[in-house]
Amino acid sequence: MPYDHRKTLALTLLGCLALAGCGAATESATQPARSPRTVDAKADSSPTSPASEASESSEVSESSEPTKSPARPLSGRTVVIDPGHNPGNFRHSREINRKVDIGTARKECDTTGTSTEAGYTEAAFTLDVSHRLRDLLKAQGAKVVFTHDAERPYGPCIDERARTGNAARADAVVSVHADGSATGHRGFHVILPALVGSGAADTTKIVEPSRTLGEGIARHFARATGTAPANYIGSGTGLDVRGDLGGLNLSTVPKVFVECGNMRDPKDAALLSDAAWRQKAAQGIADGIGTYLKG
Repeated sequence: MPYDHRKTLALTLLGCLALAGCGAATESATQPARSPRTVDAKADSSPTSPASEASESSEVSESSEPTKSPARPLSGRTVVIDPGHNPGNFRHSREINRKVDIGTARKECDTTGTSTEAGYTEAAFTLDVSHRLRDLLKAQGAKVVFTHDAERPYGPCIDERARTGNAARADAVVSVHADGSATGHRGFHVILPALVGSGAADTTKIVEPSRTLGEGIARHFARATGTAPANYIGSGTGLDVRGDLGGLNLSTVPKVFVECGNMRDPKDAALLSDAAWRQKAAQGIADGIGTYLKG
């Protein structure tokens, strides 16, 4: 039943008059009523009716502004991440050596990738960085698609990797790798698609946007990791253009390869094997992708 303040006040006044000792209560009753919006410096110890509490809560709720969700600058964008190689490729040499059409030639379906002297494989490295990159991009609202996540015994083949990006209509595709060059060769580089038009390969529409994507990744990668562009390829630019990679030749969407360092050089290998550095590498790639997608 609703609480009636008027009946309570009338009973209080009659009781005070009869007992002649309720001057303080009478004085309190005759003071102006406080607004429910008034906030005292000290807590008011007098009881408050449930109806009053509900009224105040309702007023505060109605006047409060709705909570705004954090900005997600990559919402509506699709990024395909292609972790280079596959940890299972070592056990499937016959399958990965099968030749596939890359437009300009026929090449092996896939390769095992390289490794450090200590045995840390490129396939393990690329998956680790790709997972970190995925988390960074999803936090900004991007839809992220993997070409694989080591859920299959080997591959996918290089032509299938390209088709995954094309089918997703990706705004950007990044293939994560590490190089296997000679000792003393250090640093990262980003591989861009050459202008190719042969058979199933036609990179006419993706050459320029892929360069823009690659240049942004190279710039942010250097800043995030503190490492320099490769000293053995790209003339210090951190960029290399190739027309012999099926993953680039067959792509119809902007795509680059990122060679994060040289696993065969001891100093680069120490960086590539360090989890904290790999997080920096993922951050640099994510920053480069974000810069490209935000225009």
